[in-house]
Amino acid sequence: MAVITISRQVAALGDEIASALAKELGYTFIDRKMIESRLLTLGFPEEKLKKYDEKKPGFFASLAKDRDEYLDYLQTAVLEAAGDNNCILIGRGAFVILDSLPNRVAVRFIADNTERLARLMREFNWDEKQAQARIDESDANRFGFHKSFFNLVNEDPTHFHMILNTAQVDIVTAVTVIAALVKLLVTPEKEAAGKAKVESLLRAQRLVNTLIFEHKLNINFLSALINGNTVVLQGVADSAALSEKAVAVASSLMPGCKVESAISIVQDFKSYP
Repeated sequence: MAVITISRQVAALGDEIASALAKELGYTFIDRKMIESRLLTLGFPEEKLKKYDEKKPGFFASLAKDRDEYLDYLQTAVLEAAGDNNCILIGRGAFVILDSLPNRVAVRFIADNTERLARLMREFNWDEKQAQARIDESDANRFGFHKSFFNLVNEDPTHFHMILNTAQVDIVTAVTVIAALVKLLVTPEKEAAGKAKVESLLRAQRLVNTLIFEHKLNINFLSALINGNTVVLQGVADSAALSEKAVAVASSLMPGCKVESAISIVQDFKSYP
């Protein structure tokens, strides 16, 4: 069926609705801990995770090579989860990473500040000042995370099929509405196309990971686009020789495919430390 991505404000009932929706549809709910576990299994160090995971990176962290590596691991984890189909992914920019899937349904949950304050105060027995600090911190981190890694504003409504105000809509109603939307939007044709698309995206991401992590090619912002039997590499390198090596290695890894380079050569480019 579908791949559902959830974006949410803190205290907007995102996890609660996603969990109930998964039960209603018989889907797998890929929550925060499951993605974190996938990231660690793939090889991203646990001690570095707290610098980047759904947070705005600090100044030096944003300039480190680890930032790009985190994004490569994150995209792999999200694509692997989406490859199982019939799943719900929450946060981590999944709505961006999976934007090109024909069978993706993107939903965002919001609520007014008064309701969010009340929920946090009840749940954690906080006073209003503590609850507001949590809201401000979370909103800033999520805005900074999406801006840093995807160069977009996560609050922009044009990224989503639906935005629900959970101060006005309860969990049961939200689940009913989203389930109906999924059934209306996701046809068997879209499901088949989505499955093929995620396989292509995952194949491209695994190629990038192999070039970076196994062959140690120091190409910044490296990405790959697969279109039929053509693979196009993109990124920034400091020499044509490095670009040529990337093409040669990729060609050996992708037999039967034509590998082309769209890697920009900037000879005085200062790569990340």
